[in-house]
Amino acid sequence: MSRYDVLVVGAGPAGLAAAHAAAAHGARVGIVDDNPLAGGQIWRGGPDQQKDGRAQRMWSDLLAAPNVIRLPQTRVLYAPEPGQLRVQTPTSAATLHYEKLILATGARERLLPFPGWTLPGVTGAGGLQALSKGGYPVQGKRVVVAGSGPLLLAVAATLRDKGAEIVAIVEQAPLQALARFGFGLLATPSKITQALQLAAQLGGIPYLRNSHVHSAHGDGTLQSILIQRGGARELEALQCDYLACGYGLLPNVELAQALGCATVSRNGQTSVQVDEEQHTSVSGVYCAGEGTGVGGVDLALAEGRIAGLMASGQHTAAQEMHAERARWKKFAVRLERAFALRPELLALAGDDTIVCRCEDVCHGELRTHTSWRSAKLQTRCGMGPCQGRICGGATELLYGWRPDAVRMPISPARVASIID
Repeated sequence: MSRYDVLVVGAGPAGLAAAHAAAAHGARVGIVDDNPLAGGQIWRGGPDQQKDGRAQRMWSDLLAAPNVIRLPQTRVLYAPEPGQLRVQTPTSAATLHYEKLILATGARERLLPFPGWTLPGVTGAGGLQALSKGGYPVQGKRVVVAGSGPLLLAVAATLRDKGAEIVAIVEQAPLQALARFGFGLLATPSKITQALQLAAQLGGIPYLRNSHVHSAHGDGTLQSILIQRGGARELEALQCDYLACGYGLLPNVELAQALGCATVSRNGQTSVQVDEEQHTSVSGVYCAGEGTGVGGVDLALAEGRIAGLMASGQHTAAQEMHAERARWKKFAVRLERAFALRPELLALAGDDTIVCRCEDVCHGELRTHTSWRSAKLQTRCGMGPCQGRICGGATELLYGWRPDAVRMPISPARVASIID
């Protein structure tokens, strides 16, 4: 059957928490996810394979629940009508009907252009982590992990576990900001435990604070990078085979925008606008997790549970979760403040630095335009296969642009999938 009381899009922590809460109160729940295994980026490899007991418990309950239908390797294409989603699997397509919809579409990495960032061997930090978890060989490879945020530590720990030689972790945040963030962890003891575990795993790896990648160099493939430490004029060279670089995360809001949900933009980050019940501006549509603003797994779980309870009519139980959510929202604010991007990062790209990788559009061509639409019409920026998912985050910071529309279908589709 393709009719659900509650349809959840996304099987990361927020989506699983939402589905778990709704199913526990008798709702017929569908879980749509475009990956073969549930878990999202945080619990990649499957919830049952995680050390986090919450993932294992939720997944075990969902597998045992007769009122939960799992739809892996299923991509949302568009919404034919309110209460419907057109989806595509590797072999077929279908229209799913729902009473309530919960969007838990997560986030993606923010990549910022700098000279040499398109060289083979330069990857997203989370991207190389995901590849290594999937079996990509990094054993014996020299890797620099750079950018900003706690994700860098998790990436370095994973890559070292897979046999990579971590040359250095390059963090752009200054020491004072990191110290304040560390002190703030006293309000969330579980994060202190995680930090100590990561510190033990990363022992001996240089952690270069107040530093950022200036440029990447190599003859056809990456061989070295130059980093700038603090306000020093001289650049420091690091030899490496891979540069795993990421400057935080960006919410995936394309589906929400396609459904007509209102969004808000703050500090170069566009997120879905929700109320106290995780309800969007569209009736019957909720959003939880990184789509409402990046805040980490604990906030995603709290928001997902509230959304699932609300969608299944459990208003009182949902209200009881508000304090838990508020606690982790405070952590998210501290996270954002500590790892705010330094202005120098926005001045690295030269006129000949590619910004839109799909269409090979350079910074010099883009900086004269006043809007996303103008740049698209004149340069084709954002019109390639990724549809602005990579360059969109950079152009929002570099030029203050926001995409004014979402192109349908949201995901690449077979012709047969959109001809009913």
